[in-house]
Amino acid sequence: MNRSALGARVATTATALGTALAAFAATGTATAAAAQPNGEWAPFTRCPVDAPVMLAADGLAKTPQCVVAASASGSIKLGNTTVTTGKTNLQMGVIQNSDGTSTVVAPAGGALLADSATVPGGLLGLMCPSDMPGVTAICEQLSNSTLNKITATVESVGTPYAFNQTAGIVTGEPIVALPVRIHLQNPILGDNCYIGSRSNPIVLRPENLTFPDFGISFFNGDGTTADDGEMSRINLTGATQNDDGFAVPGATGCGLGLGLVNAAVNAKTGLPAPAGSNNLTLNSSQTHLAGLTAPGTVAPNAGKVLSQAWHSAVD
Repeated sequence: MNRSALGARVATTATALGTALAAFAATGTATAAAAQPNGEWAPFTRCPVDAPVMLAADGLAKTPQCVVAASASGSIKLGNTTVTTGKTNLQMGVIQNSDGTSTVVAPAGGALLADSATVPGGLLGLMCPSDMPGVTAICEQLSNSTLNKITATVESVGTPYAFNQTAGIVTGEPIVALPVRIHLQNPILGDNCYIGSRSNPIVLRPENLTFPDFGISFFNGDGTTADDGEMSRINLTGATQNDDGFAVPGATGCGLGLGLVNAAVNAKTGLPAPAGSNNLTLNSSQTHLAGLTAPGTVAPNAGKVLSQAWHSAVD
């Protein structure tokens, strides 16, 4: 296959996966350790190249790739509450299967990282006023209190599924399904206040509103740019994603000890909220996908070669 044809093939695949994964960038988990690769590998600080399923990819039936998607801003509306998101970063491995499906591999420390967002109005806005005696007493003590501040972090609670590669290069079709929960953090709410859960998650299915700008580069395994490099990197920038079709369950675990303020939080925020009353919007996203330019030429060791290349850029 010549370089032009190969670039076109990689572009189609990368656009589908890249825009899908960019949609994940609205979500996050706790901070995880990251490496600092050189050159073209620089964005891929947490690619799970040493995961067994990645190492076992042969480059024919299964082709391994690294993906990173970052976004500087966005918003998520749950019931009556809208929160502006900050910086977010998704990193994961993707196995392209010969039957056209894809398998996602998350880093050991978690695929999704995000800055915590401040909930507008804090606890006063989240659950006050209330006609519940115990909650009313709390509300009366929150005015001008540092205890009023509340942050929200969106966390992944399951493996993404239902990838649609074609949806990644068109608009108006769900690209992927992502189960998440929202962690609400405040001393009064306790440590286990969540909207959604592992057993009853919020399932986001983002779709493209706009198309990303496309670019491709070739580089050596250690990250140095080279027109005849064995590695290729797809750059997809500026896309906007949206989902307004997901349902949101009620809050649970809110209130020290017994979840005593669940009802107040749900009543004020309008939860549970059916599909059609919630919204996720991601503004400009920056997505990069890297892998072997011609994985079949190193079969059946494509996964091992990818790992060695990434490590050569880190070490």
